[in-house]
Amino acid sequence: MTTSPPRRGLLCAAGFVSNFDRFSIAPMLVLIGSAFGVPLGTAALAASAYTLGYGLAQPAWGMASDRFGRVRVMRLSLAASAVGALASAAAPGASSLIVARGFTGACFAAAIAGSLTYVGDTVAPDGRQRALSTLMTAFALGTALATVVAGALAHWVSWRLVFALPGLLAGHLALALRRLPEPELAPREGGALRTVLRSRWQWYVMGVALLEGGVLLGCFTYLPPAIESLGAAPATAGAVAALYGAAAMGGAQVVRRLAGRLGPVALIVAGGAQLTLAYAVAALHPSLVTLGLSALLLGGGWAFLHSTVQAWATLLVPTARATGVAFFGVALYLGSALGTALAAESAQLGCFQRLFGVAALISVPLTALAAYGRRRYGDGGPPRREGTRRAGGRRAGGRWPSDPRADGPARRR
Repeated sequence: MTTSPPRRGLLCAAGFVSNFDRFSIAPMLVLIGSAFGVPLGTAALAASAYTLGYGLAQPAWGMASDRFGRVRVMRLSLAASAVGALASAAAPGASSLIVARGFTGACFAAAIAGSLTYVGDTVAPDGRQRALSTLMTAFALGTALATVVAGALAHWVSWRLVFALPGLLAGHLALALRRLPEPELAPREGGALRTVLRSRWQWYVMGVALLEGGVLLGCFTYLPPAIESLGAAPATAGAVAALYGAAAMGGAQVVRRLAGRLGPVALIVAGGAQLTLAYAVAALHPSLVTLGLSALLLGGGWAFLHSTVQAWATLLVPTARATGVAFFGVALYLGSALGTALAAESAQLGCFQRLFGVAALISVPLTALAAYGRRRYGDGGPPRREGTRRAGGRRAGGRWPSDPRADGPARRR
């Protein structure tokens, strides 16, 4: 039931390339705006278009994955991503770049979601948090290298080369993934979309993801421009922002070791505390040191908070897992796009302290909602008999009466 390390390495590579492409634009926004003669807010639309396309395309990829297979859909999406990334590298103006980035984001949307779903299909729930932490390490490596490589190449060579690199890697992976076997799809009653949308917990987790995307991903986009506003070069801004990826990698390993001891609620609270502190530090006294500290704390917050909520999302609708994870991604990246767009005016005016201060305030209810919901949901299995209730009428394990039963450690596919 568990994928072998070499095969899981292909999943890690797909997520690595996807994250590299998604995070590489942040340290290049100022240079792209200067190259096309547009303000920072306009250049940031390329990042917003990417995350918006990334989020909105997830349901289509998810339903296709539930119907046609995980690997087949990932290969198709990576092949299309290669085309979009190369089109981004050749974009002649800001408008064409925004369109190309939106298309590329929509195509890369199946890579990480497909990897997470594959793990959900092949790893039992009691070992899933650790398996997902392994993937998160690879994803974080893509994030870290994206900011370092993008900042250096954009400064010393060309920002166009940064967009071309993941395109070439995606094309290679579209061929390499043919070695990955298709997992058996779980039978279900009715369509995948209907099954997912009937789950109340699915809607709750999507609400948490929407808020998380706006705060953690949307506001993080402006960390490199904030560093550059202090007089730092794009390469320096990229290197400081890369601390985020390094912390996410280290945090993923810590989470992997602590997952069986602390439980998901404690991990969420620990991640939310890091997220709040990160933005508070950036708001109170912005400098290279404090913004570097913020990047480290944001990476830790991502490893603890996001990976735990993400593992929760794989439990919600096991009979339509790809579609459920896809809708989780919709909410996350829609929140990211909204956060980036809403914060653009403050960033364009140079009001980064106000931007980060608001993010710190929103981090508090985000953490509370995620921790409260995860505690109410329970451990995800093994569930009691369908007719067994606790006091107050709520079913065991925190599941709503209308929800499909979550898969437990003893479940076999």
